[in-house]
Amino acid sequence: MIRFDNVSKTYHIRKFQKQVFSNLSFTIRRGESIGICGANGAGKSTLMRLISGVEQPTSGSVERSMTTSWPIGFLSCFQPGMTGSDNVRFIARIYRQPEQEVLDYVEDFAQLGPYFHQPVRTYSSGMTSRLAFGTSLAINFDCYLVDEVTGAGDERFRKRSQEELHRRRESGTLVMVSHDPHTLQQYCDRGAVLYGGNLTFYDTVAEACEVHHGLQMRAA
Repeated sequence: MIRFDNVSKTYHIRKFQKQVFSNLSFTIRRGESIGICGANGAGKSTLMRLISGVEQPTSGSVERSMTTSWPIGFLSCFQPGMTGSDNVRFIARIYRQPEQEVLDYVEDFAQLGPYFHQPVRTYSSGMTSRLAFGTSLAINFDCYLVDEVTGAGDERFRKRSQEELHRRRESGTLVMVSHDPHTLQQYCDRGAVLYGGNLTFYDTVAEACEVHHGLQMRAA
C-alpha cells in the first residue's frame, strides 16, 4: 500500500513560488494498475517522484508498505560520468542484488551494445531511457512506476518492454503516466485525472481519459 496523507508540494525558484499539490490524499493498493492522465505541467512527473520517494513532500506524509521503482523515464537516476555498466553495478549493490545477474539482464534488455561500457553522458535520451527501463525491470519491486517511455527503442525493444510490463502488472502494482489513452488502457484497469493540483480516481481508464479530454477541450 502507498498512502498520501494531506501531501503538499511547493517549489521555490528565484523568488517565484509554485504550488503543485495542496492537501493531496489517496491510497494505492497492492495489485492495482492505475493510469494517470494530465496536461503538460499538471504535476504528473512530480507525483511519480513523490510516490517513489525520489522527492519528499513540502508537508504531509507518504506512507509505503511496498517497495517502489524509481519512475522509469526519470533520467536523473544515473551518474553521467560513470559508464552504464558501472551505474547498473552500483544500483545492484544498493538494492543488494547479484551484480552479474543484474548486469547481464540490463545489457541484454537495453540493447546498448558497446555504449553499455561508455559514460552515460554520451547517451541519447532514448538510450538513457532504455538503460533506466532495463535497470528497473532487473530488480524485483512491488510497485513499478512508468513515465512515458514505452515507445523508446526499436520494435523488438518495444515488444519486449510491453511483455515485461504486462508480466509485472500481473504479479505486482503498476502506476503509469502517459498522454496516450491507448497505452493507458493497454496496461491499466483503473484511471485517474490530475488537474488543478487534485488527483481524482475513476473506475476505468476510459472514463478518466474522457474526463481529461473534456477538461482539455474546455481549456482550449
